[in-house]
Amino acid sequence: MAGPSAPAIRTEELTRVYGRGTKARTALDHVDLTVPAGTVFGLLGHNGAGKSTLIRLLSTLATPTSGRAWVGGHDLVARPAEVRATIGVTAQQTTLDQRLSGRENLLVFGRLHGLSRAAARRTAGDLLDRYDLAEAADRPVSAYSGGMRRRLDIASSLLLAPAVLFLDEPTTGLDPHSRAAIWQTVRELATAGTTVLLTTQYLEEADQLAERVAVLDSGRVIAEDTPRALKRRTGLRLTVTLASPAAHATACDLLRGLGVTGLPDPARRETGVTGSVPAGTVTLPSLLTALTDGGVDVADIGLHEPTLDEAYLALTGGPA
Repeated sequence: MAGPSAPAIRTEELTRVYGRGTKARTALDHVDLTVPAGTVFGLLGHNGAGKSTLIRLLSTLATPTSGRAWVGGHDLVARPAEVRATIGVTAQQTTLDQRLSGRENLLVFGRLHGLSRAAARRTAGDLLDRYDLAEAADRPVSAYSGGMRRRLDIASSLLLAPAVLFLDEPTTGLDPHSRAAIWQTVRELATAGTTVLLTTQYLEEADQLAERVAVLDSGRVIAEDTPRALKRRTGLRLTVTLASPAAHATACDLLRGLGVTGLPDPARRETGVTGSVPAGTVTLPSLLTALTDGGVDVADIGLHEPTLDEAYLALTGGPA
């Protein structure tokens, strides 16, 4: 698994079951993933889908029930110490000591990681500068904003310059400004060559940051692709505004004949018609021509790429 072209993370039928017998619960079910080095990979899924369980397994905080995994080329079970030396982890819940200053937190973490006092102090100073925390470095963390604490959390996981960084829902509860700052941090890490495995419930976040995403549902990977490919798999959204509601039924019949799905009840007699068009099947001009040739007066028409939220809903059938 090692070598310059080896993936940063690879799993083969990775499974985790909690409990036994009738009380057994499968949290992760035969998951196969490959995460190329130096990329941002997004894990999407609702609470309980298996995202955090996967992070716990890959960071050696739990052991798999079956299956195999490699992180940084190291077997997860056979070489856990090597895996831990390769990774950094920013968990959902902060590990910072609220009574200590930002600098003191980093110094403590640095010493726990085996850095000398001088190396810990130097690295802490560099990270505080890099993540715009130098001015607040000597204030207690209890006085930090949510965004500042999250940046310090990420900084603490980078003390040993890990090749792979796990970010477990890093922007939950943050305001838009703080979220944008974390996004910029993730982009900079990937540009510098760090592999980032990002779990998130904010689908816009994955769309903005991840080169590939996997959708987890009930512990299984139900889809994996680029965000754009997942959106196009859902189909394009068609919106038509009719000049008169009297043409509603005719418009729906014509569009259905062209393969448009998800159309409203023709009996509604509304001016708005929406539906889903499989990508690459028909064009906007052909749709407009079919409607006008059929005697439908169209006030407005558009084909739109769906959001990742809409793709997620189509894939899971549940709330994003």
